[in-house]
Parts: sequence; structure tokens; C-alpha cells
Amino acid sequence: MSNSKLYKGSLITIILKLLDESDKMYGYEITQKVKKITQGELNITEGALYPALHKLEAQGFLDVEIAKVENRTRKYYKLTEKGNKETSNKLSELEEYIKTMQTFISPKFSLE
Repeated sequence: MSNSKLYKGSLITIILKLLDESDKMYGYEITQKVKKITQGELNITEGALYPALHKLEAQGFLDVEIAKVENRTRKYYKLTEKGNKETSNKLSELEEYIKTMQTFISPKFSLE
């Protein structure tokens, strides 16, 4: 089920949640963390990740810090204050979505 449309629709929320739990992360680190957390079930491609990161940056949700690591330039992403608020909003939306979908998966029927 990896890379399904359901996961793709949650990519922004996944990125925000990971950055909320870390001070800062770089792109490859994000992909590996997702793979580890989901035990390989979800693999985020660079083609999906970087446009999402750039969109979040353009919206003011992320700050970018550039650092030199072993003769390589690495971009670290971290949440702005606006990004922290958006993370809370996205997580609340996701929780509500899951609750709603759960009613379809396990409906509680009543004869009354």
C-alpha cells in the first residue's frame, strides 16, 4: 500500500508532524524517518517530498538553514511559529478525518 493516494494526501501533515518532533531535519532524513516509523510501508520519494517542502516554505510554515556537512551543502528545515500553528491544525483535521472514516469501517448500528 506504500505510496497510495491516501498517503500522498497526508504528506504535508506527515512532514509537519516530524518537524514538530525534531528541532530541524533535512530531506533525506525525513524520508528515512518515515520509512523507519512505518517499517517500510511508506516510502516518500524525492519527487514528492521536495515540492511539498518548498510549498511549506513559500507559505511561511518552514525556515531553511543551510549548513556545510562533510564538504556537502545540506538544507535543514524547521518549523516557524506559523508552522507550529499549522501543525496543530493539520493534526486536528487528521484526527477528525480518522474518526469519521472509523464510523464507516466499524459502524455502530442501532435498532432504535
